[in-house]
Amino acid sequence: MSKAPRVSVYVTNHNYGRFLAQAMDSVLNQTMQDFELIAIDDGSTDNSREVMEGYRSHPKVVIVFQENKGLNVTNNIALRAARGTYVIRLDADDWLDPHALEVMASRMDRDESLGLVFPDYYMADADGNVSEIVRRHDFASVEMFDQPAHGACTMARREFLLEVGGYDESFRCQDGWDIWMSLIQRYKVANVNLPLFYYRQHGRSLTRNEGRLLSTRGEILRKHALRKGRKLAGLGVIPVRGSKLDADSIALQPLGGRAVIDWTLDAAMDSEYMRQVAVTTPDEDVLAHVRRRYGNRVMPILRAPELARINTHIEDTILHALGEMNDAQADAVIVLYVECPFRSGRQIDMMIDTLDLFEADTVVGVRPETDIFYQHNGKGLVAVRSADGLRLEREEIYRGAGKLYAVRRSYLEQNRRMIGGRIGHLVIDAHAAIQLRDEWDFEVAQYWAGRLQEQGGAREGVA
Repeated sequence: MSKAPRVSVYVTNHNYGRFLAQAMDSVLNQTMQDFELIAIDDGSTDNSREVMEGYRSHPKVVIVFQENKGLNVTNNIALRAARGTYVIRLDADDWLDPHALEVMASRMDRDESLGLVFPDYYMADADGNVSEIVRRHDFASVEMFDQPAHGACTMARREFLLEVGGYDESFRCQDGWDIWMSLIQRYKVANVNLPLFYYRQHGRSLTRNEGRLLSTRGEILRKHALRKGRKLAGLGVIPVRGSKLDADSIALQPLGGRAVIDWTLDAAMDSEYMRQVAVTTPDEDVLAHVRRRYGNRVMPILRAPELARINTHIEDTILHALGEMNDAQADAVIVLYVECPFRSGRQIDMMIDTLDLFEADTVVGVRPETDIFYQHNGKGLVAVRSADGLRLEREEIYRGAGKLYAVRRSYLEQNRRMIGGRIGHLVIDAHAAIQLRDEWDFEVAQYWAGRLQEQGGAREGVA
C-alpha cells in the first residue's frame, strides 16, 4: 500500500449527481495535495454513478457503490476505509474552498490534543450563488458548547473518532451533534475564523426538515445525559392566575376537547424526569378542575392573591410552590405556562438534559429569528445585526418560545431569579411555540389540536 495520506476526505452522495462533480473537483484542486478522496454513492437512482465513474482512474480517488444505508452507516464505512490522520466529510451538494484542507490540517498539526476543527462558511443557493458569509464564534473564548460544529466540512482526528466509537448508526441525521457531544467531553475543539466551504441550501436540504432534526437532537441529548452517569430530577410548576384575578385567563377554556391547562399538564405527566407536578393558583375553579381530572397525580396549591398580582415576581410564586412540594431530592425546576399548549414531555426532558450536559443554571426554550431586526437610535432605524451578507454568530437573535424554562433549584434558591447565571437554550419546533394570545391564535391552535386528534394524540414534529 502507498504511504498513508495526511487527510482522508470522503464525499457522501445520494441523488446529487448534478452537484457531485463540483464537490469532487473542489477536493482534487486543493492547495494541499496530501489526501485521499473516498467517494461513496448511497444507492442513487440519478446519474451519480456515471459522474463518479469519470473519476475512477484518478490515483487519489476511491469509488464505493452501495445500497442505500443512510448517513451514519456511510460515515462509519468511510471511517473504517480511511487511512489519513485526519478525516473530513464533504456532502455532495457542498464544495470546499481551495485552501480548506491546508488551513484546517495545519491547525490540527499545531495541537495534538485537538479532537476537531471547523471553519466559517459561505451560504449558497441551488445554483451556487453565494448569499452570505456565516462567521462562527471565536471558540478560544467560548465557554458553553451548545452550538456545535457542522457534521460536514469539519476536520476530526481519526484516532479520536475511533476512540469514541465512531458514528451512532441508530441516528439517521444530526451526526454533527452526536460526534460533537462525544468529543467535547474528552478532547479540545477549535475553529478557524475563515470561510472555507460553501454550504448549499436548496429544496431537498436535510436542514429544512425541522421536526426530524429536533427529534433526533433530543435522542442524542438523552443518550449523552445517560452516558454521563446521572440525570437531574425535576419538579414542574405551572402558575395560573385564574379568572378571579385575570378576566382573560384561558386555563379552563376548551381546546380540542379538553381544557387549555390539560395540554400542559399532560405534557408534564409524560416527562420521564419529572418527580412531581404542581399547579399554583388563587383560583379555586382551576384547583377543582385539577383535582377532578388528575387526582393525586398533580399537587394543587392554593396561592395567596398577593403572589398572583401583575406586579409580583414569578420567582416568589415558584419558591412558594417548592416549599409546598417539599421534595429535597429534586434539583431542577421546570416552569410551564399554559399559554403554549403544544409542548411535549420529551421537550421537557430535553430542557433538563441541556441543563445537565452544558452545566447551565437556566435553560430557555427559543426559536431562532432569521429576519433582520432594527432599533431606533434617535436618528432613525439601525439594523440590530448585519444586513450586508455577513452573518455573525454572536449577532444571532433567539426569541423566547414555548414559555418553557428550566432552572437549577440551587441557583433559584440562592439568587431568587428564574433566568440568570449561565443561560443555555433549547430550540423548539414551530408548533410547540404556538402561544395563545388572541382569537387568531386560538383558531390556529384549534386547527392543530384537530390534527393531533386525527393522529391519535401523537405530537407530530416535536422534539
